Amino acid sequence: MLKVASFNINGVKARLPRLLEWLEETRPSVACLQEIKSQDEGFPAAEFEKIGYQAIWHGQKGFNGVAILADGSAPVEVHRGLAGDPDDEHARYIEADIFGIRVACIYLPNGNPQPGPKFDYKLRWMGRLRDRMRELRAAEIPAVVIGDYNVIPQDKDTWSVPAMAPDALMQPESRDAFARLLNDGWTDALDLHNPRGGVWTFWDYQAGAWQRDHGFRIDHALLSPELADRLVGAGVDKAYRGREKASDHAPMWVTLRD
Repeated sequence: MLKVASFNINGVKARLPRLLEWLEETRPSVACLQEIKSQDEGFPAAEFEKIGYQAIWHGQKGFNGVAILADGSAPVEVHRGLAGDPDDEHARYIEADIFGIRVACIYLPNGNPQPGPKFDYKLRWMGRLRDRMRELRAAEIPAVVIGDYNVIPQDKDTWSVPAMAPDALMQPESRDAFARLLNDGWTDALDLHNPRGGVWTFWDYQAGAWQRDHGFRIDHALLSPELADRLVGAGVDKAYRGREKASDHAPMWVTLRD
């Protein structure tokens, strides 16, 4: 069985003890990280190697940043960054081959405040992501595009529709762009296994959101048809959000037949 997980860690150095804890306790085959908030030279690869994980990463000082870790094997990098905008210097995308599948780790732009340039950037980025995912589909590669999409796909994916209605995560344009990915033939693994919704991956640090379970689902794993056929399960490691000095996200994962 192959377990591919995603964790927006919200600062890899600040939360390294929590991250190492999660890796050792749940032992995903592949772990995709977002918001590592570390320059390339500062990424703590040696700490992961001590517990058996090899890594590739695309860092940026102070914010953004993505990484792919693999248990007992080295991910083979295929791409870093998305084509289509030579001026985009944000570290938000990295893609690799590992264990016979293609894994793309993404940190999609938040887009707030909206309307405005940040929201426009989000929508352009989603268009570029769709172009890349179409290339993967055309090549019939068994692929998972996993990470923090910063999109609440449906009303069932938030604790409160009115509370989130003004947010970029839930605008019709954001939802439409996400729906187009699914319409291209990708499977939302977590939604497939939780069709009634009510499954959150993010709880804000403010206003007692965690204590009151005021969360929403913005971390997703989209599987190509070649990989969706191998899907066994999908879930969220919710308890890790409640630990000391936790990220505001909980890890999510999919399990696949070998």
